Amino acid sequence: MKALALILPALALMAALLGGCGGHQESTVVVYCAQDQVFAEPLLAEFTQQTGIKARPIFDSEAVKTVGLANRLLAEKDHPQCDVFWGNEELRTRQLAARGVFRATNGFTIFGFRSRRIVINTNKVSLAKAPRTLAELTNTTWRGKVALAYPMFGTTATHFLALRQRWGDAPWQTWCRALQANKPFLVDGNSVVVKLVGEGEAWIGLTDSDDVAGGIREGLPLAAMPLTPETLLIPNAVAVVRGAPHAAEAEQMFQFLQRSEVAERLVKEQALEGAQASQPQGLQVDWEALLHDLDAATAIMRDIFLRRE
Repeated sequence: MKALALILPALALMAALLGGCGGHQESTVVVYCAQDQVFAEPLLAEFTQQTGIKARPIFDSEAVKTVGLANRLLAEKDHPQCDVFWGNEELRTRQLAARGVFRATNGFTIFGFRSRRIVINTNKVSLAKAPRTLAELTNTTWRGKVALAYPMFGTTATHFLALRQRWGDAPWQTWCRALQANKPFLVDGNSVVVKLVGEGEAWIGLTDSDDVAGGIREGLPLAAMPLTPETLLIPNAVAVVRGAPHAAEAEQMFQFLQRSEVAERLVKEQALEGAQASQPQGLQVDWEALLHDLDAATAIMRDIFLRRE
């Protein structure tokens, strides 16, 4: 009995020590990230270095982002697995907010911007003869020479939906059908558009400014046409998920991504064009109306651009 009395406290102390070691929980934040991995990862690593919070990002494929991440957040709405959503365009962020995916107060904010651009291969098209407007992309001159990503996804979808709001449904459908009749290359993602144009397989593309900048860095013969009233500006967004499993860490990430130095670093790396999200030029979007018509307009685009002859 005396031996047992001596052994039990020792076992209890050992269990406490082992439990303390095994029970330590690493401070983490789960980020669903639509920003390109090459730009996001260094910033997330910097966040970890500054705060001690391990950022665990989940990225998505270019062909469907931000749609893939948005669908995942919707599926997980009643049992959230994500803490912070780092969006790369505004439509899906607002769609998720309208569906109650983000916390009710201060759920999301936008920062910085990219833009949608007409890009040309300068070995195939001179600047003097290059199209300046989207209507020109339907000219027979450019038949079989225009590339764009499928308009049901990503920034291409947002741009097309915003154009429908600006032009009205009937003129917009006429333009969409004329564009499709002009036999464009429809591809999986904006970087593929830049590659096709840069290699001269297509002469003209409709893509994002950061992809154009990347192509130019690689030495491709590219030039982007100037901003116009038809240009869509594309901010980044950061949001905190309602019921985030790591709410305190999510708030720190939310504040970190809003810092001016984050946007300025993304501008320096040409992931963004400007650090301020509010800009006077470009399409002015009524987001509530656009979301109201989203399903109907997307169905029209699917019918036009995915129709099989």
